[in-house]
Amino acid sequence: MTDQTDDIEAVEKLGRARDAIVAELRKTIVGMDDVIDEMMIAIFARGHCLLVGVPGLAKTLLVSSLAKTMALSFKRIQFTPDLMPSDITGTELLQEDPTTHERRFKFQKGPVFTNLLLADEINRTPPKTQAALLEAMQEKRVSSGGEEFVLDKPFFVLATQNPIEQEGTYPLPEAQLDRFLFNVMVKYPSRDEELDIMRSVTNDDEPVLNEVVDGPTIEELQHVVRRIPVADHVFEYAAALVRATRPDEPESPEFVKKLMAWGAGPRASLNLILAGKARAALRGRCHVSVDDIRELCLPVLRHRIIPSFAARAEGMTTDDLIEKLVSEIPSDEKLLARKIG
Repeated sequence: MTDQTDDIEAVEKLGRARDAIVAELRKTIVGMDDVIDEMMIAIFARGHCLLVGVPGLAKTLLVSSLAKTMALSFKRIQFTPDLMPSDITGTELLQEDPTTHERRFKFQKGPVFTNLLLADEINRTPPKTQAALLEAMQEKRVSSGGEEFVLDKPFFVLATQNPIEQEGTYPLPEAQLDRFLFNVMVKYPSRDEELDIMRSVTNDDEPVLNEVVDGPTIEELQHVVRRIPVADHVFEYAAALVRATRPDEPESPEFVKKLMAWGAGPRASLNLILAGKARAALRGRCHVSVDDIRELCLPVLRHRIIPSFAARAEGMTTDDLIEKLVSEIPSDEKLLARKIG
């Protein structure tokens, strides 16, 4: 009973921390409510984000501001066609001992050894370099010279892509896209938001951001998120959604068989549940609801399904297909509970 009480208190603490972090970010960031929410969900679910948006939407400012409010180290890598894997992970340098004059190789850590890493325009670097970063993201360590070096904790990668320029780019393969918890669309600001941006950025004020949480606290809260309980009917709903994206499944809707070439794999189901736990905890709740899963379908699934030629011919996007799918899969909790029973 004590452990349960402690978890309830920790979830309430996480909810208060979320409100405080958002309040601090509002000093430098205008709008972007959904983006901020999804980034925080990803951090507390121990995931990574791929942000797709045109340049100039304050993605770098958002990440650096988030790092300051969370007392985390932050580094940025501008991905270019000549970037090498060692430019990310680090390299071995030959050094001489001043006493013994013995020469030996010493590993010089790269920028991946940080808490928040911004991988800017990740699709502008060749697959070999992309793979080096994604391997570090997955394994949370770097191997060099027969040794393993563990990355800093917590570790979170925010990768960006420009949806307009495709010349001279190396799109991430589907298997590597699957490593990202979320694919977040960063949209243009509204008219009022753009006016607020113009007023705030063009003056001489420099807001001071206060630290709300730190690394050890974030790790503690990540463990709390993992302990959030999930009811059977929520598992059932998440599984039904993901399985319905696969054209070969008998229970898939007819439009899926026609409009989807490939569906999402099991990692999508896992990520829906983990992200649902983080979303619930950030809102001060100790249980995951069907609404949590439904609200997270777009960022979790949009980079894990492939529309068919027929869908593209009709001008349908992955978001259109997901929204249509969500509208067709039953989400009534009583109905799901009866199905399980």
